[in-house]
Amino acid sequence: MSHRLTQRAIDHVVLERGEVANSWRTERWDSLRLLTPNSQVRLPGMAAGDADPDGFMTMPELVHFIEAYATTIDSPVQTRTTVTSVTATDDGYAVATDRGEWRCSTLVIASGSANVTTVPAVAAEVPLSLATVSATTYRSPAQLAEGGVLIVGASATGVQLADEIQRSGRLVTLSVGEHVRMPRRYRGRDIFWWLDAAGVLDESHDEVDDLVRARHVPSPQLIGTPERRSIDLTTLQHLGVEIVGRLGSVRDGVALFSGGLSNTCRLADLKLNRLLERFDQWATTSAEVDQLDEPYRPQPTAVPADAPLAIDLGRRGIETIVWATGYHPDYSWLKLPIFDHRGRIRHDGGVVLGAPGVYLLGGNLLRTRRSSYIGGAAADSCAIANHLHQFQSATRSPAPEQRDWTSRRR
Repeated sequence: MSHRLTQRAIDHVVLERGEVANSWRTERWDSLRLLTPNSQVRLPGMAAGDADPDGFMTMPELVHFIEAYATTIDSPVQTRTTVTSVTATDDGYAVATDRGEWRCSTLVIASGSANVTTVPAVAAEVPLSLATVSATTYRSPAQLAEGGVLIVGASATGVQLADEIQRSGRLVTLSVGEHVRMPRRYRGRDIFWWLDAAGVLDESHDEVDDLVRARHVPSPQLIGTPERRSIDLTTLQHLGVEIVGRLGSVRDGVALFSGGLSNTCRLADLKLNRLLERFDQWATTSAEVDQLDEPYRPQPTAVPADAPLAIDLGRRGIETIVWATGYHPDYSWLKLPIFDHRGRIRHDGGVVLGAPGVYLLGGNLLRTRRSSYIGGAAADSCAIANHLHQFQSATRSPAPEQRDWTSRRR
């Protein structure tokens, strides 16, 4: 967004609570790699570089990439500046920080949608004798007790942590709720190649039947590795991971699970096959069809007939619970009338409703399905910058001029 505003000669400042790429730097586990291949991680104003297009960036590589980007576009970033509140004024907005106050006529909220780990209410029922770790505080198996581990949540984070922790020698039980199953590769190409080529990533937010649900669909069961291997509930079971249903409650140290595991997995398999069918239909009209492997369908998820509905955590030797139950944004600092009854920002493709001149960037299906991934920032930022420019022109904002933003703090 900073690059887009510079292109349009719009004076701006970027406020960052930590260092550039702070969340990737401080709130991710050690072995994490991006789920998207390098070919899908492109930002405007920066050359593609010589990274393997089919590889997956490690966190240090991604941090370096974002740092280099900020330098390349000469973004006016103010690091270690925490925004504490945003309020409306007669002519725009007041942005209070721990380093003073800024005033602006337009505002872009680009603080991300994964600020806070979502921990279910059942966490309050967990015995104090068990250690609990969230996805933002987990770093490696070395920090965990030697005993068994219960991981709650089987989307991208949950299955990756189950894979890593089981391989460390600990016994893992994975509590499975709604999930999206995807192979890493299909017919010889990466799954993101298919999502891109078949037009799935370019589906607009106004083309989706149930937009609210679509924006909260779990992240797909994928892992980025040099071997480009797939990961799902069946491969985890082959490693020795025990899968159980959704965690419902914990009573006197006994975890109780839903009996709907088979139905949950069957639904995920059905959605996967529908997606692959869409890919196959697209391939029949593609000039590259002769370069693709033959179509196939993965085997249905192997669901154990005797999956337990209750586990005595102490007797099973489980000493740690890992919450891999998703994230949600932190908007507590926004003092504006822009939220719906569930605390979500009301917006139309990133144009915030209820606060003229305020925009949202980043987030699932903001404008298209591509918005959920780093590469989607290119198109989203361009569209939002155009709208912002038109808004400023319509409201007759002062002509842009060079300013020392540090002298604007009050």
